[in-house]
Amino acid sequence: MESIIFLGFNLYAWITILTVLTMFSILLFTKWRSDLVFLGAIGVLFVTGVLDAKEAFSGFSSTSVVTVGVLFVVVAGLTHTGVLQWIVKHLLGTPNSYAKAVTRLMLPVAALSSFLSNTTVVTLFVGIVKMWARKLGVSPSKLLIPLSYASGMGGVCTLIGTPPNLIISGLYEEKTGEAMNILTTTLPGLFCLAVGVLSVIAMRRLLPDRKAPESAFESTGDYTVELQVPSDNPYIGQTLGEAGLFHIKGGSLIKLYHFDNVPLPVTEDEPIMGTDRLVYAGQIDEIADVAMSHQLVAADRPVFTMSEVDMDRPMRMAYIDFGSRLIGTTIEGSSFEKDNDVILAAVARRGERINEAPRKVVLQAGDTLLLVCPKNFNTETSSLNKDLHFFDSDDLPNIGRGTIISTAIMIAMVTLSAFGVMPLLQCAFLAAAAMLICRCCNMDQAMRAINWEILMVFAGSAVLGLAIQKTGIAEWLANGILDVCGTNPIVVMTAVCLVGTFITEFISNTAAGAMFFPIMYEAAEKMGYEPFPFLVALMVSVSSSFATPIGSPTHMLVYGPGGYRFSDFMRIGLLMNLIILAANIFIVNIVYPLTPLP
Repeated sequence: MESIIFLGFNLYAWITILTVLTMFSILLFTKWRSDLVFLGAIGVLFVTGVLDAKEAFSGFSSTSVVTVGVLFVVVAGLTHTGVLQWIVKHLLGTPNSYAKAVTRLMLPVAALSSFLSNTTVVTLFVGIVKMWARKLGVSPSKLLIPLSYASGMGGVCTLIGTPPNLIISGLYEEKTGEAMNILTTTLPGLFCLAVGVLSVIAMRRLLPDRKAPESAFESTGDYTVELQVPSDNPYIGQTLGEAGLFHIKGGSLIKLYHFDNVPLPVTEDEPIMGTDRLVYAGQIDEIADVAMSHQLVAADRPVFTMSEVDMDRPMRMAYIDFGSRLIGTTIEGSSFEKDNDVILAAVARRGERINEAPRKVVLQAGDTLLLVCPKNFNTETSSLNKDLHFFDSDDLPNIGRGTIISTAIMIAMVTLSAFGVMPLLQCAFLAAAAMLICRCCNMDQAMRAINWEILMVFAGSAVLGLAIQKTGIAEWLANGILDVCGTNPIVVMTAVCLVGTFITEFISNTAAGAMFFPIMYEAAEKMGYEPFPFLVALMVSVSSSFATPIGSPTHMLVYGPGGYRFSDFMRIGLLMNLIILAANIFIVNIVYPLTPLP
């Protein structure tokens, strides 16, 4: 099969190219789980003979993949002892200007993201930032994009701060036998962070001024509730006006549906029939009072009366991200409410409540849902986390002995690795074991903290990078870049980093790092230079995703709470991409001067 050549590639190379293109198309245009897509790609490469068994499954034994998995346990210990929450609550202060607020926000976020999962940090900060924005008198949309940017730029500052750093450093170690220090990217990362903070402040006019989604649920008419008339209701036969269901305190009747499911003009002379569905907009308390006094129930959910909703079932706001299975669907006719024991009370979009029956709304990414939840509802363990993000929890674990212990464990892990006392993986294992032994988290909490989907993507990305290198695709691309850019190392470094920055706006930055590692490595060697500085620049570039909300998981986390539109990221993000790229190339060549191969 290797002897079959078409357009300069053998059959194995073409299989790899088609597999990669198909995989990324599926990830971009479908809602399939990313871990299953990557596993399928590995399966294709193995079955077709592109990779043998050892190569196909090498990603699962990769040092970088194992390190990420162990670090999840370390983060669990920090989270359950309240370390992260305490920092979020007490570190930001009370700035008196926008520039100070951005600085006070981005620097702590970047510092935490240097050692912890970016998504974890952003999730913890979202609620605080929204309250902050209210105190400052500015829209949350002015601060949430800087929040996401800071987490990405901070993650670059250490090897453990962001997955691409670990995947590239792991591939480098496998290639050369030399391990990168945990602080390899610290100086370039800090410089790019400083440039990024100043750029955000300078370009703050490009940040959108959007209504906060929760503002749709704050005024008199800010809830939409769908109620149903039971078949034994005593008001059947009366008109809406006679029954007192047309004019209600604190709200209004906006739609009426009879048994034929056809919306009728809302008039006070319309007779009430059994199974009628009434859609009200207004204050939830007032509507609940009417529901109780008139013996109405939540539409399609006769088990839960509005008295239960009002007294025992808390309200929670959740945001739909880009990967949600709810996008493009309606709640009507689905088992969403029954399966999750919730009631959809209202839907808002870009800060404006949608004045129609909530269950009939075709849901979009970024929509805000107001859910009536069970009494003891836990946002951390709920199955709804697969499709929604909750940001309304103010729970703070008790600060005590465990907080101090988990903090000390984290500091010890970083210190031992930074000074080369032992490799990062060993340090991570010791830290995870210490978290469990000292009861900073239990085994169940540790296992729940491990994100198996991320680990699968991580392992799959490493295998794809191997296939690209083995089949000669990396060498071909490297030669193509050299043909176009010449042999000037700075130009080549810039070109590869520019393409990497663009690609990571649409695909996983981990996958981008794995794909571009062999290309950058081959290009550096062909020019006769040590690949190390080129790879450091690559680490920064594939984590510099600013221009699209799908470019980073943290962008998705702030998209809903900020009430953003897709174009909001592009307005400032395209400039940020170019600015950070220039800063990256400049600082890497100062910190790590180009060195010819011996």
